[in-house]
Amino acid sequence: MSKDNEEKGEVIEVQGEVQNEENQTSEKALAVSTEQENIQISNDVIAVIAGVAVSEVSGVASTVGGFAGGISEVLSGKKNMAKGIKVEKTDGKVKIDVNIIVEYGTRIPDVAFEIQNRVKKAVENMTGMNVVEVNVHVQGVDTNIKKEKPEIEEAKQD
Repeated sequence: MSKDNEEKGEVIEVQGEVQNEENQTSEKALAVSTEQENIQISNDVIAVIAGVAVSEVSGVASTVGGFAGGISEVLSGKKNMAKGIKVEKTDGKVKIDVNIIVEYGTRIPDVAFEIQNRVKKAVENMTGMNVVEVNVHVQGVDTNIKKEKPEIEEAKQD
């Protein structure tokens, strides 16, 4: 009786493995069929997705774009979410460079790590592409700090 149970247990395990292999092959076939549909996603679209993800990270004062991006933003009156983000696509793999200015007092490695995680997750979820690199370039520190101390000193003098 124990041999029968062992044999049945082995058969069940083998069937489970076969079913898993069949499920994996069916998932692979599904992935192949979606790749054959040939959907092209523009680098600008990926840059906007990354820009939105960066804007949600606390500690980021702004993204830094080139001169032309700044002029187009002023003339159009719209905020350019792709400003400061460079995207390179090769064979379904994406490399993203993000140029930012951090807020004074924030821990730069933490901000950079959070940007990398959020950008990678957002782009992969929305496009299905593999993000292999997210490089964060800190271009400066925003030091616009509210100066409340002089006002307090002036109040004390009165």
